[in-house]
Amino acid sequence: MQSVVTSESPGIDAPKQGIPVTIITGFLGSGKTTLLNHILSNQEGLKTAVLVNEFGEIGIDNELIVSTEENMIALSNGCICCTINNDLVDAVYQVLERQENIDYLVVETTGLADPLPVALTFLSTELRDLTRLDSIITVVDAANYSLDLFNSDAAYSQIAYGDIIILNKTDLVDEAALKDLERKIDSIKQDARIIRSQRSQVPLPLILSVGLFASDKYFEETDQHDHHDHHDHDHSQCEHEDHDHHHHDHSHHLENDGFTSISFQSEQPFSIRKFQSFLDNELPTNIFRAKGILWFDESPQRHIFHLCGKRFTLDDDQWRGTPKTQLVLIGQNLDRETLMSQLENCLCVPSKS
Repeated sequence: MQSVVTSESPGIDAPKQGIPVTIITGFLGSGKTTLLNHILSNQEGLKTAVLVNEFGEIGIDNELIVSTEENMIALSNGCICCTINNDLVDAVYQVLERQENIDYLVVETTGLADPLPVALTFLSTELRDLTRLDSIITVVDAANYSLDLFNSDAAYSQIAYGDIIILNKTDLVDEAALKDLERKIDSIKQDARIIRSQRSQVPLPLILSVGLFASDKYFEETDQHDHHDHHDHDHSQCEHEDHDHHHHDHSHHLENDGFTSISFQSEQPFSIRKFQSFLDNELPTNIFRAKGILWFDESPQRHIFHLCGKRFTLDDDQWRGTPKTQLVLIGQNLDRETLMSQLENCLCVPSKS
């Protein structure tokens, strides 16, 4: 396979304006983190920097880690990961100012973010001369994508501004449903490149250094999207409510779309039976995503919980401190009081000290 930096499209060989940048967007649980891991694991000599909301979500293998700084992890394959703590521009400068040259920059937006403000950060700030926006990639969960989500400004914008649409988890739906979804996506973004995938496994030359981003079009369209102007580039920060100082940055998006993020935390464990009953009988259909670290009274293990649509995974791990229960639920028009009460009912007194 050719190095992806040299696999650019015809007409993109003009003098490069800085490091190429790919923005990865997509709704909650669509597979963005899996795609990032795929990119980091298949670099073939390239040095890529990935700007993410949280290191923990990437799940980097400890054997790959060379060194860890406050906001940055260096990997043995030459790649680095950097967290976006306060400001996207600052995070980009932090990467560009490193001694070793970086070949490529990938930025992951939050699942509730409109990608346009992130793109405009690279087009209309001092980053314009240092970077070159290559494309916006939108990851779509084929199994959980509902037309109802088009009622969300953010979900609609992710399709409308996507240069490449990765239709992920195609193994979980039939061909008729896939074709129907592709038609609906095409009606919103006629010139989008739609790529089907399973577990976000896409050949990198199809998505990196593709030269699909047309900056002139975006400068023209910004006048037509004045309602986005108040969204600053802090959308690239973490959407989780446990980062309270970031939560207000997203409040207008959450209010516009009816989305809420509910955090639950307890020093007591869940009863497995009660929590299973909650998932089976009480979990609202308007919860799109949930993630957490769960302590079950019946188990000595730390359990990493991910829920996407109706599917969930529970992975065992070792505790790295005092056990506790932490859960974040993200959905539309949630009844916070009822949910908190239902989760409290799942708690029990620890049977072992």
